[in-house]
Amino acid sequence: MSFFTDLAHQYIDGEWKAGSGSWDIIDFNPYDGEKLASITVATADEVDQAYRAAERAQQEWAETNPYARRAVFERALRIIEDREEEITEAIIAELGGTRLKAAFEIHLTKEFLREAVHFALLPEGRVLPSPEDGKENRLYRVPVGVVGVISPFNFPLFLSVKTVAPALALGNAVVLKPHQNAPVIGGSLLARVFEDAGLPAGLLNVVITDIAEIGDAFIEHPVPSVISFTGSDRVGRHVATVCASHFKRSILEMGGNSALIVLDDADVDYAVDAAVFSRFVHQGQVCMAANRILVDRSVEGEFTEKFVAKVASLKVGDPADPTTHIGPLINSSQADAVAAVVDQTIAAGARALLHGSVDGNLVAPTILADLPAGSPVLGQEIFGPVALLVPFDGEDEAVRLANDTPYGLSGAVHTRDVERGVRVAKRVRTGMIHVNDGTVHDEAIVPFGGEKSSGVGRLNGEATVDAFTTQKWISVQHGRSRFPF
Repeated sequence: MSFFTDLAHQYIDGEWKAGSGSWDIIDFNPYDGEKLASITVATADEVDQAYRAAERAQQEWAETNPYARRAVFERALRIIEDREEEITEAIIAELGGTRLKAAFEIHLTKEFLREAVHFALLPEGRVLPSPEDGKENRLYRVPVGVVGVISPFNFPLFLSVKTVAPALALGNAVVLKPHQNAPVIGGSLLARVFEDAGLPAGLLNVVITDIAEIGDAFIEHPVPSVISFTGSDRVGRHVATVCASHFKRSILEMGGNSALIVLDDADVDYAVDAAVFSRFVHQGQVCMAANRILVDRSVEGEFTEKFVAKVASLKVGDPADPTTHIGPLINSSQADAVAAVVDQTIAAGARALLHGSVDGNLVAPTILADLPAGSPVLGQEIFGPVALLVPFDGEDEAVRLANDTPYGLSGAVHTRDVERGVRVAKRVRTGMIHVNDGTVHDEAIVPFGGEKSSGVGRLNGEATVDAFTTQKWISVQHGRSRFPF
């Protein structure tokens, strides 16, 4: 299957069609600039068509036996497994992901599809007591109806699947808007997988478009009751505001500025390995990436020497080359923004232990140290291969530095004393944090989400059931009630 020829379309109510907007999204390979596809954008009218199709299809799907629903996800998983090499090549081409990154993303996608098989059977009802004689209170878990999903460009297949699959499994219908830099991997590929897996028409719709064309139509539309957004906190704030004004539930997975803390008793060699992966996986374009490496001064010299040496050994280049560690950033705007942050931070007094070159969208790793106190870069998310080394004296200062950011998504603590690590981890205000490991993790049954500007709500496992179902109280009066008049 030629992904970028066959899938360069909208997918609405089970039909592949061209958008009717006045301009095209051009899908480029970020490494060599090759044009992969040209997709005419969907209009607000087509967004309406997608939501109306979802609304029509959802009720029958919700009433379908959950054992029959789960069979769709079993088939979808087999399709992903059968087409893994094709999908790998497409991830490399559309995202500039290395083969290592593609394998990581596909692995996570399969894990979450395996879990989606079970979501169809997860909702449970309850019977609650009543102070009224003869009354039975039944509490049902029912689908929310239609879910609107906005997915990002960095791990688009996985991050679409982790929302779309459980929402469908729980009896909902979905309209998916992938990022314009990942329209195929994050959108139409998933539509094809579920189409081939036998998902009934209308239950999953994919609209490839942009706010320049549709404005807020995707989130304002009256049909969806939940909007799930993954992306920047700037856009997420707007999504939350619009959802609140329309009394919609919003699930927001946003940016991060994670700290990896190396305590004085850490295994330095292991901490270096964890820090390099946590900062530079997929060129640093990961919300959980360790922007800041906080190192106790007693081990700062040893850690820094080994960290710089390992980062300097990373190969930058063609993501199709199996030996490449660092591929291109997603587009020139992102590459320019990362280069500008580095230049501004050095001009403000930071020292570059390693200063990576920029060649098109290829940005080689940079390591900055001696950052002035209060440097703006310490509080922001850098979506690129830039590491900040910050020394500290003792646990209290490490915790203060880790918390000195508007974000709170992930983190890590390295120490030979596990319980000490847990004590420190509890003091860091994040939704997730890992002792003696990296900062980049996602597991299908463990609640995933952030604090502060990193998000609202949780996904995975029972948290996903809460996100995409609602509780309905039905009482039954056995016998006759007595009314006061």
